[in-house]
Amino acid sequence: MALDALCLSAVLTELRTAILGGKIDKISQPGAQDVVLAVRGNAGNVKVFLSANPSHPRIHLTTLDRENPDKPPMFCMLLRKHLSGARILDITQPYMERVVTLHLEALNELGDRVGRRLVLECMGRWANLILLDEEGRIIDCARRVEGDLATGQRQVLPGLFYRPLEPRFGIPPLLERELRFRGETGDLAAVIQQMWNTVKEYPSTATVLLREGHPFDFSFLPILQYGPEVELKEYPSFGAMLDDFYETRERQERTRQKGEDLLRAVRTARERTARKLENQRKELAATLDRERLRELGDILTTNLHVLEKGCSTVRLQDYYDPELREVEIKIDPLLTPQQNAAKYYREYNKAKNAESALTLQIEKGEEDLNYLDSVLENLSLAEGERDLQEIRQELIETGYLRTQKKGTKGGRQVAGKPMEFCTDGGLRVSVGKNNTQNDLLTTKKAGKWDWWFHTQKIHGAHVILWTEGNEPDEVSVAQAAALAAWFSQGREGGKIPVDYTPVRYVKKPAGAKPGMVIYTTYQSMMVQPDENLVKKLRVK
Repeated sequence: MALDALCLSAVLTELRTAILGGKIDKISQPGAQDVVLAVRGNAGNVKVFLSANPSHPRIHLTTLDRENPDKPPMFCMLLRKHLSGARILDITQPYMERVVTLHLEALNELGDRVGRRLVLECMGRWANLILLDEEGRIIDCARRVEGDLATGQRQVLPGLFYRPLEPRFGIPPLLERELRFRGETGDLAAVIQQMWNTVKEYPSTATVLLREGHPFDFSFLPILQYGPEVELKEYPSFGAMLDDFYETRERQERTRQKGEDLLRAVRTARERTARKLENQRKELAATLDRERLRELGDILTTNLHVLEKGCSTVRLQDYYDPELREVEIKIDPLLTPQQNAAKYYREYNKAKNAESALTLQIEKGEEDLNYLDSVLENLSLAEGERDLQEIRQELIETGYLRTQKKGTKGGRQVAGKPMEFCTDGGLRVSVGKNNTQNDLLTTKKAGKWDWWFHTQKIHGAHVILWTEGNEPDEVSVAQAAALAAWFSQGREGGKIPVDYTPVRYVKKPAGAKPGMVIYTTYQSMMVQPDENLVKKLRVK
């Protein structure tokens, strides 16, 4: 769902109240096309999120703590140079256009007051964030565009005068359908003009549309056209709504991009392990018929006197057959009768020894495949670079990745943290996002009186319900189990079984791979994964 012009106008009405007249204290750039401005305004200290991501460009107040790169990008450094301490004078938006301009007053290197404009174009593949000087020249932008004279595509490059996008006024499809549904049969343009004037002057209602519990759209007014099949959820502010609507998909997208190399490496290792395991199982199946090799050797040994060198096959009576029928046996014409019999005995012994070796190899292969599946699940839970770095280090230690070359920059890598939740009963719940965190939670941090949760027979996170030595209430137990169900491979299905037990019954076998444990004396319950419950209990 794109942020349409009217909804954007409603967002800006909320934004003006919070930041007009305020000063920009800090600037960060958590993503390649995302910028966060920390503003000290009339409503206190707030954060403004601006995104020029073509998939979901937008601007709004935010309360999320986004992970920033260790080294600020060049665009971020430039914004800090020009806008740190700048005062926000005005926020403007052309009529029914998805373009926002922050009008700013900043200080230059000489300490003189100068005008600056920060333009956010929230228009899909044309989305951009552009910093202008007081003359309207481009200082820099999040996405530089070379332009194309043949197609008339404009250039967006430092040093050029800023040229706005061509107006693209149009009634948002969702709103047009809603107005028709409500009986508006006349000139919709006049109705839109009236709505535009209203949302610029008065607060609107931030509303998310949910189908089967999943958000799929949002608006600045209640949408009635879908009837009872769609649930409407109102939010206290547009900032809270947009944070909630985009948080999960954006986090997954950022993590997927940053972890693409890990994902490829793990998938390649898994495919290689699966192929090897399949071949080993075929070889093992072949060894199961080894007794016949011994029998054929016995038959040849019994009939050495009738065998002649130079034959490739021989037909002999099979005294292992209840009906004593003849059997055709392949022999090597270059070998003597004794050597041919010995060859079948050697193949028998080889198959006998191979069964034992293959059985051990298959057990190890199944363990490796199980472990790599758990890593793939962990990658889907990673929320940032720290989580990915933990998984990367784990893969290096287990031999699936090579040790990274030492870079020019040193420093200690800060470990990622498990996800934290609080049940309705007031108990804390921790959820590991990877095998390293799972091991740390279960074998190091949790006490023997705390409770451990995990989905039954499928990969998922280790979930710890911290009981402080007391018996947990039923609601907290059920909610901890629901968290284990959601953070597992079964989250998209129906009800799934979740095992739970005090931590004292959970053990990590010697030599086991990261995240692998065994447990006894447990209980189980069937749980329906619930994303809304996860959001409700999450501690930010």
